[in-house]
Amino acid sequence: MSAPAAPPPTLPSSLSATGRAGAAASPGTPRRTGRLDWRVRFAILSVVWGFSFLLIKVGTEAYAPFQVALGRVLFGALALLSVLLVRREPLPRGLRTWGHLAVAALLLNTVPFSLFAYAELTIPSSLAGICNATSPLWGMALSIVALSEDRPTRRRFAGLGLGFLGVLTVLGAWQGFSGVDGRGTALALLASLCYPVGWIYVRRTLAGTPGSPVALTGGQLLVSTLQLALVSALFTSVPGSFPLWPTLSVIALGALGTGLALQMQYGLVTEVGPTTAQMVTYFIPIIATTAGVLVLGEQLHWNTPVGAAIVLAGAALTQTRPGARKRVRRTGPATPAG
Repeated sequence: MSAPAAPPPTLPSSLSATGRAGAAASPGTPRRTGRLDWRVRFAILSVVWGFSFLLIKVGTEAYAPFQVALGRVLFGALALLSVLLVRREPLPRGLRTWGHLAVAALLLNTVPFSLFAYAELTIPSSLAGICNATSPLWGMALSIVALSEDRPTRRRFAGLGLGFLGVLTVLGAWQGFSGVDGRGTALALLASLCYPVGWIYVRRTLAGTPGSPVALTGGQLLVSTLQLALVSALFTSVPGSFPLWPTLSVIALGALGTGLALQMQYGLVTEVGPTTAQMVTYFIPIIATTAGVLVLGEQLHWNTPVGAAIVLAGAALTQTRPGARKRVRRTGPATPAG
């Protein structure tokens, strides 16, 4: 997730961590369905999540960052609740489960979504998308002490170092980081760090929790909506107007990028396996950069695409495994994410 803006906020911990989704087919063995070909859905998902950073940028033109984040989780929750209503599937039960979902919502939605919105007040949407791609790097660093099943290898250490080099390249370290807003960049990087922290928490607290990923994620987004509604009421004022494009951007960001896109991701994980489905993460910064340049007219220097490519190569190395992974229990809501 994440996600999210970011990678899907809940993907790595519920589906990809397990290697299967419910009664999913073996990874890499597509199922025959009546839906669009999985490659088409993969491309749609990449575009939706890639454009999330552009939508955040447009949303902040009229709304405070907390309000953009609130709209995102609100419309995302409504989208997933609609899916549950059609399926006649209930939300999770139990105070303990909802307590863990509240923490997961804070780490995977409320905080990172707000940080990305604040970051894009001062940095280009393309840079925010690239910062989001560092999430696997943070995850690898945290796994050294937090996740025994993801012990580091030489290749993964090399990926971490390569990814760090890519970040320095994007930021133009040899020029003294001139032209880069340090505060905004730091907020975006901190947002990307929230995702692996949240995934670790979900793995350790919601493993084996009853309920589908859609139900758990829907509950998580509901809690995040309450959290951001409270924060927005305390720290922002009611908008005096609702301009068309910023409003539509926030609605699309939530309903498509945070709601229905997650549902599409669950289907991909079930059909082609988590390894293939997670590769969408590597297309997000490419699309985010392209959208920022072509639609918003953001400047693009040579070091941005070069550094982004290095970051993605490093992130890919950190995700390699020495052999067949041990099967772990099915976990909570996570499967994002922007």
